[in-house]
Amino acid sequence: MIRVAIVGASGYTGVELYRLLVNHPAVEITCVTSRQNAGEPFAEVFPSLRGRTDLVCDPVEVDIVAAKADFVFTALPHQTAMEFVPGLLAAGKKVVDLSADYRLHDARIYESWYQPHTSPELLGEAVYGLPELYREQVRGARLVANPGCYPTSVALALAPLLKNALVDPASLIIDSKSGTSGAGRSAKVDSLFCEVNEGFKAYGVTKHRHTPEIEQTLSELAGVPVVVNFTPHLLPVNRGILSTCYANLKSKMDTSSLVETFVAHYRQEPFVRVYPMGSLPNVAFVRGSNYCDLGLVADPRTGRVIVVSAIDNLVKGAAGQAVQNMNLMLGLDESAGLQVVPLFP
Repeated sequence: MIRVAIVGASGYTGVELYRLLVNHPAVEITCVTSRQNAGEPFAEVFPSLRGRTDLVCDPVEVDIVAAKADFVFTALPHQTAMEFVPGLLAAGKKVVDLSADYRLHDARIYESWYQPHTSPELLGEAVYGLPELYREQVRGARLVANPGCYPTSVALALAPLLKNALVDPASLIIDSKSGTSGAGRSAKVDSLFCEVNEGFKAYGVTKHRHTPEIEQTLSELAGVPVVVNFTPHLLPVNRGILSTCYANLKSKMDTSSLVETFVAHYRQEPFVRVYPMGSLPNVAFVRGSNYCDLGLVADPRTGRVIVVSAIDNLVKGAAGQAVQNMNLMLGLDESAGLQVVPLFP
């Protein structure tokens, strides 16, 4: 069994990692860490885990984690992760980092959206962990930057169109909606029940930090620099992201032909489900799973295609994708521990 640690386990992503890994056939969770809960039983931090763990939260220290685990997930905030990951790599560990610290290739771009980078030498080595696009690079990596939730939903929605040069890359508009778990577990006024319930709002308009990550991936797919309008919204639900992506078609295509293109593109992908013509995804149908559901419609009146993407932000948008990357890095079955049927209702 491979010994695994979850660093920063007291957040929603941390407990989701535990939920998926506890039934994984090839790993044993040997360490969970938390600054605010160090010394507390993990099952008291998350009562949902009662009877499934006897681990006690360790402090967030490289030496402790390195001694207890062979493979590490770092579910730390940005800036904190970059201070921790180099020590793990120096200790010979493989790492999937779920923060934003190693997703952007250019330190200058990272610093313009976040803060100064303390380990920019690792940016060239870190592999962007979207398996459907970079599977072979992930297999040989020791450091994988797990993608953000919004960028995952967008890249999978637009990849077949951009790789096949079917749309104008300069025309992309992305409208995304996320459940409140995307804001994390820390108390914030904007994510309190009374602030979110029965409401629906846009936020981070023109300045959301996932924008450069989205543009980086779409530029690589298109082979030219891509700039997008990306507007996120907050949904009054716990889980899920629904992204609606708009693009101008380069030539006239009907919905049936576009659906066939998507089906062919994702035919071998275990976690991408392309809907038949006339059906569109719903976040309710991916909840708790590692699936990305895609549906699309061609609009002959405007010459545009509209692609709708649905994921669970905590699974395919975070923990599930991280486990998928771990499986690839360790030479395991890519779907191990992830063959979970979505929860419904």
